[in-house]
Amino acid sequence: MGAHAEQRVLPHRRDKVFDMVADVGRYPEFLPWCIAARIREKSEEHLVADLVIGFKMVRERFTSRVHLRRPDEVHVEYVEGPLKYLNNRWIFTDHPDGTLVDFSVDYEFRSRVLQNLIGGLFHQAYKKIVTAFEKRADELYTVESRAAELSVRSGSD
Repeated sequence: MGAHAEQRVLPHRRDKVFDMVADVGRYPEFLPWCIAARIREKSEEHLVADLVIGFKMVRERFTSRVHLRRPDEVHVEYVEGPLKYLNNRWIFTDHPDGTLVDFSVDYEFRSRVLQNLIGGLFHQAYKKIVTAFEKRADELYTVESRAAELSVRSGSD
């Protein structure tokens, strides 16, 4: 059994940060250990996705139902895979410096072998995952805001 929670302020708009977290199909592009993603179902309010996670000799597939409350919250409900349970929640709140992101996850592996093999690494893994989302937001939205800023400047000349 394990849990991790953390808060960060990202200098980006809340709707943009929400969109990035909700775009599960692009996770393999930037998330450590995420090898593949497949979206099974998708609507405005939810999606069902399979993620393949690989670490050293371990490769596992997780299926989750992702509830989307745009732009306030993403809640991940575990459906199938190597865990007994997984509760994951992202809450986005406006902040004077951008968006306050409140991330929490609580999980337990089904197998004692997996728990012993990976369980201790999950806390560090989740820190890396949150950092990966932060870097991804900077890559996506810092460039976008600079381009908009340049466009406004060049239009005022």
